[in-house]
Amino acid sequence: MLLDSIHSPADVRALPEGQLPQLCQELREFLVKSVSLTGGHLASNLGTVELTVAIHRVFDTERDRLVFDVGHQCYVHKILTGRRERFVSLRQLDGLSGFPKPNESVHDAFIAGHASNSVSVALGMARARTLRGEGHSVLALIGDGALTGGLAYEGLNNAGDSGEPLIVILNDNGMSIDPNVGAMPSHLARLRSKPAYYHFKKWYRNLFGSRPMRNPLYRFNHRVKTSLKKTLFPGSTFFEDMGFTYLGPIDGHDLSRLCDVLSWARELSCPVLVHVHTVKGRGVPFAERNPDMYHGVGPFDPKTGLLKKTGAETFSSVFGKAMADFAREDSRVCAVTAAMAEGTGLAGFAKTFPERFFDVGIAEGHGVSMSAGMAAQGLLPVFAVYSTFLQRSYDMLIHDVALERLHVVLAVDRAGLVGADGETHHGCFDALFLSELPGYTVLCPASFAELRQMLKQALFELDGPVAVRYPRGGEGRYRNGLLETPLVRLRAGKDAVILTYGVLINQALEAAALLEKKGIQAEVLKLNQIAPLDGKTLCGYFEKTDILLVLEDCFGAGCVGQRVAAILAKEGRAPKRLILKNLGRAFAPEGTVPQLEARFGLDAAAVATAVERAVGHER
Repeated sequence: MLLDSIHSPADVRALPEGQLPQLCQELREFLVKSVSLTGGHLASNLGTVELTVAIHRVFDTERDRLVFDVGHQCYVHKILTGRRERFVSLRQLDGLSGFPKPNESVHDAFIAGHASNSVSVALGMARARTLRGEGHSVLALIGDGALTGGLAYEGLNNAGDSGEPLIVILNDNGMSIDPNVGAMPSHLARLRSKPAYYHFKKWYRNLFGSRPMRNPLYRFNHRVKTSLKKTLFPGSTFFEDMGFTYLGPIDGHDLSRLCDVLSWARELSCPVLVHVHTVKGRGVPFAERNPDMYHGVGPFDPKTGLLKKTGAETFSSVFGKAMADFAREDSRVCAVTAAMAEGTGLAGFAKTFPERFFDVGIAEGHGVSMSAGMAAQGLLPVFAVYSTFLQRSYDMLIHDVALERLHVVLAVDRAGLVGADGETHHGCFDALFLSELPGYTVLCPASFAELRQMLKQALFELDGPVAVRYPRGGEGRYRNGLLETPLVRLRAGKDAVILTYGVLINQALEAAALLEKKGIQAEVLKLNQIAPLDGKTLCGYFEKTDILLVLEDCFGAGCVGQRVAAILAKEGRAPKRLILKNLGRAFAPEGTVPQLEARFGLDAAAVATAVERAVGHER
């Protein structure tokens, strides 16, 4: 197999051109076989096979800097840079990351798990290269979806104006920027992407001297050309107005042309945008027919594409159904999401209530601000967003929502540890920053029943901003419905108290059961609401507590445990021994949630051991 001989990009560059189609075919076969076992991002990688091979034919990523945007499409890059044999560990604990990681390979220029930052990062690298007197190339590979994020335009605006040699590759696989129709635009696009076109353009401009725009004939020809471009290539003038030289649109599966155009882009030594059209799922029928389904996918049958696990009920799907029910009851209920209709469970809502469903693209800050505007005019907006992406809207949460105490409901999906996507996707900050924002109520359901009831409470019973945070996946053994008070006792005990919230209540209850077998009675308290924390209520449960363990799957600084301890200390009810079980200051890697809970001591066994040691010390 040809792929067996590829151990580095140098091997790719050494291949005869006639063998490249075979390499691309073997790459696709390897992707399907590998991702079918581990799960991962498939369709986006199938669509960028030729483009990635072309990049490694033209550039040396050991020296040149390739910045991915999001990084979903980096698998082929990883295969070609010596990591093929590690794909059996893709997205596994201590295995190969599903995103670019500089500490994993010198070929990974920058970590990339969130969208729209690539041009800004690449421009920073280009400026550093120039200041240091170095001569390598800098590329940003950005998808059309990432162009829905405002940061992308901040970067493009500054990069185009900078004059820095920089190549932005726009991988257009969905949102067509140039609605080209017919043979003429296609023919002109081919001409425009050839070096001869630019040699002629430079010669023609020089023919009229150093200030060609002063010449009437040049100005007339320039106006005619610009008018024609705006008609046939509306996207090109958009980027050229920003200061980029535009090359394209180019067939992203024509490897020979891709290599030619990328080579010419490097020689231009200015801000260049290469517009490439690709097809997500290319070459694999089931992925090409359903690219959204195979964007991020679990293990599947590589021949048929059928998932090995059927779709069980999840917190996201329960949320989506509850939203539809509440929308039927009240016409003010609206759903907002940021390019995550399927992931947040709102696809059904979108079909049933299209006039009340708003997908803002990868623009979380805008989503929060728009929701604030809707709330200010009397609607009941629910912004469904992954916890890790909500981080990007922090200023809007304060300025646009908190200051006016607007009734915006945040459905914070993927809260806590999420598993295989690793550091960039764990939702381990929202419990910290949302709890500190004035006026916010933060609810934490631990079961499907509680999610439905807390969402109803957030919409119709509470005022001001409310966040309902819940994990990825399904519920555990705890299946109770909402108990009305913010803090409830689920198990009595005299030797120690275990306090937690959300689905970690399952670990707390199991830990108490383990302790009981050893003669230790642990009380289990569950917080339904982590903000605001009511001191009077807390003190009612902590009249005399020698040992308190607070269990959380978030970072340590500013965690609920610290805030509870501060309240108890202020009221003279501080426990003799306080145990905070959380992530501390460490970013959790890839791995299953149970694996990560065990690693960070958040599982039942670790909790029971910590309590047992504390009880033994006190005795």
